[in-house]
Amino acid sequence: MKLTVEEVRALAAQFAPEGKIGVPKPFGGGHINDTYLFSREDENGAQYVLQRINKNAFPNPEDVMDNMLRVTEYLRGVIIKRGGDPVRETLKLLKTEEGRFFAIDRNGDYWRSYSFVADSVSYDRCDDANIFCESGHAFGRFLSMLDGFDAASLHETIVQFHDTPKRFRDFHAAVEKDAAGRADGVRDLIEVALGYEPFADTLTGQLRSGDLPLRVTHNDTKLNNVLIDEKTGHAVCVIDLDTVMPGLCAYDFGDAIRYGANTAAEDETDLSKVRLDMDMYRAYATGYLSEVSDQLTMREVDSLPVGARMMTLENGIRFLGDYLNGDIYFKTDYPEHNLVRARTQFKLLQEIDEHWDEMLLCVRDLSTRKG
Repeated sequence: MKLTVEEVRALAAQFAPEGKIGVPKPFGGGHINDTYLFSREDENGAQYVLQRINKNAFPNPEDVMDNMLRVTEYLRGVIIKRGGDPVRETLKLLKTEEGRFFAIDRNGDYWRSYSFVADSVSYDRCDDANIFCESGHAFGRFLSMLDGFDAASLHETIVQFHDTPKRFRDFHAAVEKDAAGRADGVRDLIEVALGYEPFADTLTGQLRSGDLPLRVTHNDTKLNNVLIDEKTGHAVCVIDLDTVMPGLCAYDFGDAIRYGANTAAEDETDLSKVRLDMDMYRAYATGYLSEVSDQLTMREVDSLPVGARMMTLENGIRFLGDYLNGDIYFKTDYPEHNLVRARTQFKLLQEIDEHWDEMLLCVRDLSTRKG
């Protein structure tokens, strides 16, 4: 049941036991967690975020909070050693008066609160290569600073999130069941999807063999999860740490490219507008590799464009599978919405295939440069 304004305020007050707070106001445009902004009057008007953790997306919220706490504390130490500003460059979780990093409402939902980074801005989409380059710096720096963190010690907040062979098993089940009776109308796209199945185990196979090392990965590297300083235009902080867990650098790089180097929206109906923008690809790769080229092995460098291909494929079969299942997972605005999303991903896959050699040469060249 939806909470009242007073109930939300009471939750925020649990994170401000020594002072009064202003009325929490709805904040941001996320589709997963309910988010509010409030101020603690005893902190000279400093602002803080109050956020509900969506139990449907994250069934074990205490694992989410444990990951987030340990990672942000580790980042804070690294930032201080580097002479940075830990107040702006990572999130700081607030404690309740009971000493916990979460509060629980009458519905059993978990809420957390953390510092708000003032004088910053985020972008849902942007065709400015400089800004996309800055997001590459941010996510590259994030991986670099966590290079010494034991990735295996983190919880999997979404189990088998990027296990693409498992995603294909789910896809086969959706095709076979055909719950919504839609399969006959999309046989062409189903065949295209199945044609990529031999590629699906490329990254997971290299992880099993030890060819690619396990790292701390963000797993939601959209542009809007980077805060940009309003004055300098430089990236200052990576946010939305719910999906931080063990993974491969290719996942983070690949999903950023899938989303940010596509010239069209994820649900563009005119496939002629869907292209891989190589200028944006180079911009992101430049920022990213300037931060991590000393940490990555050459096999990891070569895996980066593989990640772009894999994340695009994975999203394509997830959208198409959900369409066949009757749109039970992704929120849709009209009956063909998931089908449109799937066709967009497979068009982008075609673009990636056509630019493959150029993508690979680009990251190999940049990995030899410094700064």
